[in-house]
Amino acid sequence: MAADALKKKAAEMGVEIKVETNGSEGIKNKLTSEDIKRAQAVIVAADKKIEMNRFDGKPLLNRPVSDGIRKTEALITEAVSGNAPIFHGDNQDSSEESTSSTSLGQEIYKNLMNGVSHMLPFVIAGGILIAISFMVDQFIGVPVDSLGQLGSFNPQAAWFNQIGGAAFGFMLPVLAGFIAMSISDRPGLVAGFAAGALASSGGAGFLGALVGGFLAGYVIVFLRKIFANLPKSLDGIKTILFYPFFGLLITGFLMLLINVPMKIINDGLNNFLGSMDGTNAALLGILLGVMMAADLGGPINKAAYVFGTGTLAATVTTGGSVVMAAVMAAGMVPPLAIFVATRLFKNKFTQPEREAGLTNIIMGLSFVTEGAIPFAAADPFRAIPSFMLGSALTGGLVGAFGIKLLAPHGGIFVILLLSNPLLYLLFIVIGAIVSGVVLGLLKKPSH
Repeated sequence: MAADALKKKAAEMGVEIKVETNGSEGIKNKLTSEDIKRAQAVIVAADKKIEMNRFDGKPLLNRPVSDGIRKTEALITEAVSGNAPIFHGDNQDSSEESTSSTSLGQEIYKNLMNGVSHMLPFVIAGGILIAISFMVDQFIGVPVDSLGQLGSFNPQAAWFNQIGGAAFGFMLPVLAGFIAMSISDRPGLVAGFAAGALASSGGAGFLGALVGGFLAGYVIVFLRKIFANLPKSLDGIKTILFYPFFGLLITGFLMLLINVPMKIINDGLNNFLGSMDGTNAALLGILLGVMMAADLGGPINKAAYVFGTGTLAATVTTGGSVVMAAVMAAGMVPPLAIFVATRLFKNKFTQPEREAGLTNIIMGLSFVTEGAIPFAAADPFRAIPSFMLGSALTGGLVGAFGIKLLAPHGGIFVILLLSNPLLYLLFIVIGAIVSGVVLGLLKKPSH
């Protein structure tokens, strides 16, 4: 969406632009050395680490991806003004850009999202296959005295469960490994993967892997400083021996210590989530709903989503996660609310906005919350509160009725993996209608 916004605004301003994207499908439209050489300036709008050294010597603006969507004109104007600071590679920031525009919080968020973005395909694909194994067993039938083996009782179900379990098992090592890699480049992978595996085997769970990823990354940063004065002839052996060995050794011992308190926290959280019902679950659903709609794919939204996916591993054997169900339902509301508002209040929206409203029904049903971003960016003080109201309502209802979800993504396409599909859809519709009507009533007529 940032790429589309930048290309559209650049065309309006008469500025030639080429946009490289680096999303879940990998790098597309990659910038060549000739492209970079010709460029007057570079805009990096990203929430994860990308290859930066290639921009050495170019005027460069480094901003969150949300700025690429909401502040496109300001970004392009500043980039072509000649006032953008010069970027220097090799991790040496001689400009004030890195300190002024990339805060510690943004840096931590980028590192975290690098881990999360690599982890999610394992969680989504593996989680859905495990969920299918439960459906297969329920369809074929399992004796009452063997319900504890649901999902792996029949051979057909066990196949799905084994494949999904293999992918799911990579969740924590991949999370920690790519957080560490974001901090310390490839030398951090070994220590990071090991930290995630130790968190998994030690019962520290998602939180332990998250802490372990950051720990592994900074252990490698520390080792780089320790080995910085070694002869240049040893550069090769540093990468293949010193960093992996000492990084693994130090991180491993530290994780054995960290796992103790993290396991207590993880067990406490799982027990709390397992005991939730009625009012407590509704209140948590409301909070998660507000978070999902607060910034529509930004840090707050991602925090709620990552929290939801983190509850799946402990709830697979009990039929799924109420938290994950509330998160997905609440995230589907904003784009569906746009569809409702553009249908019921046509005079409040321009023709292009009404057309975009039609595409939002697909995005909403697919659980792509970001579909509502252009509308929120155009009118944040009316749109965001409207979205938050409907999402909170939906999340609270899902929590109050204890609806469980086995899949971490998919929207309407994983509807059969819910404990109560019809009630779930009803709650989403209620939230979308409330949000859409409130937005339509608050919005001024278009001119």
